[in-house]
Amino acid sequence: MREARTRWPRQGDAAPTQGVTSQLAHVTPTDLDVCLRACAAHSAKLVAGLDRRRTALAEALRHMLAVHAAAPSAEPAPAMSPIALIRRPGKAQAGTATALVDELLDPLLAVGNKALDCGYEDELKLALLIGDTVLTQRRRSRAGWRLRARTLEAMGAEDAAIEAYERYLEFTDDDGFGVAAKVVGMRLGGDRQDELLRRLERDCPDAAQFAARPVTESWAEGLALQARGDWDRARPRLVGALLSQERDGAPVTELQDATSQYLDLAMEAARTDPGAVAGLTGIVALYAEQRRSRMRGPVEDPTFGGVEWTTVGEFRNRIAGKSICLIANSQRVGSSSMGAEIDGYDLVVRFNSYRIDPAATGRRTDIHATIHKHGFNWDQKVHTRLVFGGISGDWKYSLRNRLVPGAQQYLGDESLRWPLRDIGRVGADVWPAIPTTGFNMLWLLDHLDVSSRLDLIGFDFYESGAYRLPGAMRMPITSVHEYTSEKAWVMERAQSVTDMRIRLR
Repeated sequence: MREARTRWPRQGDAAPTQGVTSQLAHVTPTDLDVCLRACAAHSAKLVAGLDRRRTALAEALRHMLAVHAAAPSAEPAPAMSPIALIRRPGKAQAGTATALVDELLDPLLAVGNKALDCGYEDELKLALLIGDTVLTQRRRSRAGWRLRARTLEAMGAEDAAIEAYERYLEFTDDDGFGVAAKVVGMRLGGDRQDELLRRLERDCPDAAQFAARPVTESWAEGLALQARGDWDRARPRLVGALLSQERDGAPVTELQDATSQYLDLAMEAARTDPGAVAGLTGIVALYAEQRRSRMRGPVEDPTFGGVEWTTVGEFRNRIAGKSICLIANSQRVGSSSMGAEIDGYDLVVRFNSYRIDPAATGRRTDIHATIHKHGFNWDQKVHTRLVFGGISGDWKYSLRNRLVPGAQQYLGDESLRWPLRDIGRVGADVWPAIPTTGFNMLWLLDHLDVSSRLDLIGFDFYESGAYRLPGAMRMPITSVHEYTSEKAWVMERAQSVTDMRIRLR
């Protein structure tokens, strides 16, 4: 396998010239100016196209660069020694570095996350560069460590990703993103991968003679022999190539892809000669288990506790004739004394990272509506959980990775995935902004129009500030939503309005 080269600028001796995986094991001290130049260069080369992820990245880059241009000049940050960051001897950076001011931090992290979403090599390098830049000046940044960990995972540098995830966990008390389970799953996946390779090595002893050869040479020979129907000679070369990849420390993503291709070829050979591949079922089971473990960690109950999918029609029937209150995650609720009154409704709806203080917020949660990207409160037991998401594939991935067995009786199916757009057919030409979780839920209940009473408690559209779980309080109130338009929509339909309650029915 060819060593990847990076076109990103490096600072002095900070970046080693070893293989890719070892190169990524430590944070590379990076000046903000270096990072901004790379962002500007990347922005300049992005062109309009059909790739929505790169379009979103281009928008994030333009916004971040505009924020930087408008921000007041910052005092230089103190120079930081690479030793503290990379835990090995190195030279201190000469001079001073431009400080990463608070106004720029969130836009810069947003660029890193959009670059990571793209998944392409250049964008992954950009995401890694941004993570290193943030951690150079803010070594305890939770968002910085999580961005770095997710990027390293996408690049296949699993050991380095686990280390970064563990650093993230050191600095947070509320694991709302399920990182601890992911780390366990990554380690378990690594164990299963090792078991799979040892089994292949044991079942095919002739592979040892090819394990010391270049990967591409053995793989090409194996493919050619398999194409001629000579699986007996192809197999040791292909297994030898896999063992060679393992020996060379290839990225996990590459080793998984190669293993998947090997299994495809093995199953093709088994169709014509069932006895040609010994123990193939066990090998496939190990491969499937290591993939599942890495995706979501160990699952005690793969059926999710007997959860039942619910359609929009079934959901409508369950709420018909019920009094419903929707509880905002606002300081207005958190400082109230409405707990008993809230619990008096037939159904209590809460959102995303809601926080429970019985005297203020009430105790019950019957319906939890959440965006698929966040992992807060998925473990809290509710009657119905509705997970919202604009992109079907991402939504399904989140359900597989975040759903907690036994935590819900009913789960909204794809008919309830994105109510405003999919049920209401309200396009971006009519409603340009991304609807909030609260607005999607409110719009759905108003559209179904079967509730005897529909009240919004504490909805001031973040005028009083947020009241959420501690881990979520560290997250900024995102700018992708249009709170003013949502407020106007609500007020047009309000039957009565007080400081704490907006009544729609």
